[in-house]
Amino acid sequence: MGMPIGMITLLVVAVLVYFGLAQRILDRMRLTDKQALWFILAVIVGSFVDIPLMRAPVALSVNVGGALLPFLLSVWLIAKADETSEKIRAVVSAVLVAFAVSLGSRYLPYEPENMFLDPKLIYGISAGLIAYLAGRSRRSAFAGGVLGIILSDIVHMFTLMGLGVTGTTNIGGAGAFDVVMIAGFVGVMVAELVGETREKLQGGPVLGPNRPEGLYEFSKEIFYNHKKGAGTEKGKPADTAKKEEERGDDHE
Repeated sequence: MGMPIGMITLLVVAVLVYFGLAQRILDRMRLTDKQALWFILAVIVGSFVDIPLMRAPVALSVNVGGALLPFLLSVWLIAKADETSEKIRAVVSAVLVAFAVSLGSRYLPYEPENMFLDPKLIYGISAGLIAYLAGRSRRSAFAGGVLGIILSDIVHMFTLMGLGVTGTTNIGGAGAFDVVMIAGFVGVMVAELVGETREKLQGGPVLGPNRPEGLYEFSKEIFYNHKKGAGTEKGKPADTAKKEEERGDDHE
C-alpha cells in the first residue's frame, strides 16, 4: 500500500525545513552561504556511502555523510577557534556528551517502542544541550555534540569487544538524519536561543573585556546593526564606531 499524498507532502516539507535550518546554522559558524550549501549537498550524497573499517570481532563502518564529514567540519571549527579556551571547551563538551550518551544507552530501553521519543531525538537533544552548556559558543557546541556522539559509538564498539559479543557498529549510519548531525545542530540552536536572549535581557551586546563570556559570537551582527541605525555613539563618527567594532571582532 502506497503512502498517502498528505503524508508524502508532510515528509517533503519536513526535509526541506530541516535542510533549510541546517544551512542557516552552518552560516552562523564562519561558513559562507556557498560553503554551507556544498556541505549539506555533500552530506546528502555521502549518506549513501559507508566505509567499512573492520569486520571482526565487531563489524565497524563509517557513514560519509552522517559521521565523516561532520567530524572533519568539527575538527576544522576547533582549529579555526581564536581562543585556546574555546578549543578546550569543545573537547570537554565532547567527552561529557560521550559519557552521558554511553550512560544513557545502558539504562534506557533498547526497544524504540518502549521510549516516549525516538532514541535519535533523545540522544541528539540531550547531547546538544550538554554540548552547549559545556561549550558556551556555537562552534564549541556543534563540535562537542558531533564528536561526543562519534566518541560514544567508539566506546560502544570497544565495550562489545571487551565482552566478546559480536555486533555491528555503523557510525553515522542514518546519514544526514543521524544522531551525530542532530546533536550538533541542537547545540547550535540552543546557543542561538540562550545567547541572544541573554544579550537582549542585558540591553544588547557589550564589547570589550567585560562582556560576558560566551556571548562574543552574537555581538557582531547586533552591534553592527545598532551602529548602522544610530550612526554615532557618544559623539563619535560612524567610521570611528566601525573601527571599534572591527577591533571588538578580534575576540571572536
